[in-house]
Amino acid sequence: MSIIEIKDLIKRYDRNIAVDNINLKIEEGEIFGLLGPNGAGKSTTINMLCGLIDPTGGEIIIDGFKIHKKNTEYKRKLGLVPQQIALYENLCAEENIQFFGKLAGLKGALLKERVTEALEFVGLSDKRKSLPKSFSGGMKRRLNIACAIMHHPKIIIMDEPTVGIDPQSRNHILESVRKLNSMGSTVIYTSHYMEEIEVLCSRIAIVDHGKLIVEGTTEELKKHVASDEKIKIKVSDVNYNSIEEIKAIKGVRAVDYSDNMLEIITKHPQSLLQDILFILSKNENKLIGLELSEPDLETVFLTLTGRKLRD
Repeated sequence: MSIIEIKDLIKRYDRNIAVDNINLKIEEGEIFGLLGPNGAGKSTTINMLCGLIDPTGGEIIIDGFKIHKKNTEYKRKLGLVPQQIALYENLCAEENIQFFGKLAGLKGALLKERVTEALEFVGLSDKRKSLPKSFSGGMKRRLNIACAIMHHPKIIIMDEPTVGIDPQSRNHILESVRKLNSMGSTVIYTSHYMEEIEVLCSRIAIVDHGKLIVEGTTEELKKHVASDEKIKIKVSDVNYNSIEEIKAIKGVRAVDYSDNMLEIITKHPQSLLQDILFILSKNENKLIGLELSEPDLETVFLTLTGRKLRD
């Protein structure tokens, strides 16, 4: 059963189209991954889901409620963990959670109970009287999650919840996502870390330039590049001419270069390898290492968007 339906969703800013006729259904009880490079339209879509900005066209239905200005009932069903940390630095951890709980309509004994529960869930019970300014980045992100879930929302939207944090806090957050989902929450999850999406999400949508490019399970997405292989070449340096010449080789589907690693997607790696190595050699790009690998979700993303997720 679909808990969220997005129909012909459009968002324009003057002549710029940020979201261009997106249609999606998100099923109740799943962890749904929303992927896209910077500027793809995913954050704009999330802001429209939360009612923070109005669509130019189309509609959003959340748990049977159509989103519009006069209907705010659906907001009680949502919990948002924003990309930018949203905390009050002059309030302690407990007071931050209380504030967001009151916004959700909680009060009295229930509010007090939920504050304690949320702090325990994110592992910050011993910090309930501490100010966020004394917290690490990871602790602030965990407190952000506590503020978003304390009213037991049916739908939790997590927009880049692990950006810039330590590995321990990152693992804690990923485990929290699994636990929230097992407790019945539907989760919409965006990340610049492909490995998080692969281990967490039951279905994934890729958006680029405001359009929905493809959606499905990880295995379904991999079928789009089932016959492709990835050539990974480590080099001392690559110049613009080399990259453009490799892109022009017939049979090359996508090329990316970052951190001295050249990644090339093609159906015919063996037959094209000689041409690729010749181009690198004549442009005096020193080769350090080479390997071939099977398609993965990163391959799908690079092939369909022409960019890596973190670009």
